[in-house]
Amino acid sequence: MNRRLIIIPFLLLLAACNFSLAEDITPPPGYVPPTPMPALGPLYPAQAPSLENGASLYAEKCVECHGLQGMGDGDKGKQLPVTVAALGLPQVARAAAPADWYSMVTRGNLERFMPPFVSLSEQERWDVIAYALSLHTDEATLARGKELFETNCAACPLDLFTDQEAMAALSADEIAALLKNGGGDVTALPGNWTEEDYYAAAAYLRSLTFAATLPTPTPDPAAPLADTTPLADTTPLADTTPLADTTTGAATTPATETSATPVADESNGITIGGSVSGKNISGLTVTLRGFDHTADASASTQEVVSLTTVTDANGAYEFAGLELIENRIFFAEVEYLGVTYSSDVTVFAPDTADLALPTLTLYEATEDYSVLSFDQAHFFLEVSDGTLQVIGVYTFKNSGDQTVVITTPLDVPFIKTPPAAQNIGFDLTQDSAPIVAAGDSGFAMPPSETAYGFVAFYTLPYPGKTQIQQPFELSAASVVMLVPDGMKARSSQLTEGETQSFQGANYRSYSGGGIKSGDLLTIDLSGRPKSTGDPASRQGLLIGVGALGGMLILAGAWLYLRERGKTPENESDDEEDEDEDGMESDEDLLDAIIALDDLHRAGKIGAEAYQTRRAELKARLREAA
Repeated sequence: MNRRLIIIPFLLLLAACNFSLAEDITPPPGYVPPTPMPALGPLYPAQAPSLENGASLYAEKCVECHGLQGMGDGDKGKQLPVTVAALGLPQVARAAAPADWYSMVTRGNLERFMPPFVSLSEQERWDVIAYALSLHTDEATLARGKELFETNCAACPLDLFTDQEAMAALSADEIAALLKNGGGDVTALPGNWTEEDYYAAAAYLRSLTFAATLPTPTPDPAAPLADTTPLADTTPLADTTPLADTTTGAATTPATETSATPVADESNGITIGGSVSGKNISGLTVTLRGFDHTADASASTQEVVSLTTVTDANGAYEFAGLELIENRIFFAEVEYLGVTYSSDVTVFAPDTADLALPTLTLYEATEDYSVLSFDQAHFFLEVSDGTLQVIGVYTFKNSGDQTVVITTPLDVPFIKTPPAAQNIGFDLTQDSAPIVAAGDSGFAMPPSETAYGFVAFYTLPYPGKTQIQQPFELSAASVVMLVPDGMKARSSQLTEGETQSFQGANYRSYSGGGIKSGDLLTIDLSGRPKSTGDPASRQGLLIGVGALGGMLILAGAWLYLRERGKTPENESDDEEDEDEDGMESDEDLLDAIIALDDLHRAGKIGAEAYQTRRAELKARLREAA
C-alpha cells in the first residue's frame, strides 16, 4: 500500500485522551498504530513554564517509561520493543529545542510507542518539557553558568534570552554556539572558555525562561522524586522574574490554585456559569478553559484560562471576575466515571454582560459495546501492484442512555479485520459524531442523534485471486461492497447490483444485509480491473478527502471553536460567504492548506492528490484576497 492513512482522531480538539503504555502491547504483524494529529498551536508557551508543576506531571505521565533521572530506564519502558529516549543525557537534551519536544509530546510518536499527551493542557505540556530539559543539569552548573555570563557579559541585553518564542526555538547546542561564535544580535563572549562553560551558561540562560512559582498546583501529586527535581527548589536567580504574557502583553502574576491566567477584580469582570445534568451531579469538578486567537492566522488559538470549581447540589457552577476580552472562547469540561465531557463553545462578545454555557449532559458508562450495531458497512476494493486494498466504512448510532467506553489501547475492538490483513489503520469519517476522551487509555461514545462513522482499512496479498473473510464483531443491517469492474466476485451473502462510476473508474456493487455478530462475510475475488487509471491516486483522493475533513477540525482550533460558537446574529452573515465545503474565509483556506501540508509531509496523502488539492485551495485563496 503506497500511502497509509494512520490518523484516528481519538481526540476532541481541546480535551483528548492519551494512550496508556501500562499494558504489554504486542501489535499483530503489519499493524500500523493510529496516530492522532492535533493542532500544535504556537510553538512557545503563553507563560513561563513551571518546573515544580512539570516535576509532578513528569512523575505522573513520564517516569514509568523515561525513568526517574530520564535515562530511558522506567519499568514500563523496559517492556517495550523499542528503546526509550534518555532525556536526561546531556547529549540528548542539549540537541533538543523545547518546540521540538512540545511537538512530540503533543502529537506523540506511536511508531516508538509514545502516545500523544493532549490530555494535558498546552501550558502543562510546556511545564513538563521544561522539567525534562532540566534533568541533565544541576544547581552547581546553573550557578557556574550565571557567574560566567555575568562576569563576561555584564552589559549584554537579555532580550533574546528572556523571549519565550525565541528561546523555545533554540536548543542548548545552538545557544552555546551563539555565545561562542556570536550571531544576529549576539556578540561572541570573550574569555578562554571550555565547552562545558558554554553549556553551563546556556543552561543558565534557559533557566531565565522558567517561572519561579507554580502556576497551577496539582492536587495529590504522585510520590515525590527524592533526588530527581534538580531545579524545582532552585533559589530564584537575579533575572528570573516571570515574563510578560506573550499574547496579551500583561505581566504574569502568581496564580491561585484554580487559575492559570491573571483574573480581573470581580467587580469589573464577567461571570461565566452553567450546569450539568445527569446522576450524582453534586460536587463535580468543572474546568473552565479559555482561548484567544493568535496574531498568526496560520496558527491555532492559545489557551489562556484554566480555572476549576465544583458543582452545587443542583449541578450548577459559576466562575466570577474574569477578564473582559473580546472574542475570547470559553467552554467547560467535566470528568465523570472516567469520561471527559465538554460543553459547546461560547464566544465572548463586546455587548455581553455575563456568559451562560450550554448545559453539559453526563451519562452513566458501560464497556459493553455489544449494545451497538452497524446501520451500514460499506467496503471499497482496489487492486494495485499485487495488493488488494480494502477500505471499510462503518456507521452506527448510540441510541441508548449510556456512554460506551472503549479501554483497549491502540485499537477499535468492535471493528475486525481478516487475520492476514496488513497495513491496518483507522479513522473517523468526516461527518461522524465526535468521540470523547476516556481516562488515559481509551475513548468513549456518548448517546448521540448523529451517527458515528469509522473507517478501517487494510491490505491483503492479491496474486490474481483471493478470498476475503471479513469478520463482524457487531451485527450489520446493510452491507455494500464495491468491486473494480473487470474483476469477478462471488458471495452467497451478497447480491450483484449495478455498475457505478467513481473518479474515472467503474465498480460493480454487491449488497446484502442481516449480518450477525460473529459472522464472516465471505467473498471470492479473481481477475484484474479493466481500468487503466491510477488506482493508488484514486485511493489517495478518497482517503485524503476524508482525512482533510477531520484535519480541518484538528488543525485549526479557532476554526472549530468558531463554528461551534456561532450566534444566530453572525450565522446569517457567515452563510453568505460559505461555499460548498464549509470554508468561509481566507483563514479557513489557510487552515486547510496547513492541514494538507501536514498530511503530505507525513506520507498520508499521495503526491498527485496533494498537488491537485493544494492548487485548488491556493487558487481560492487568491480569489478571496
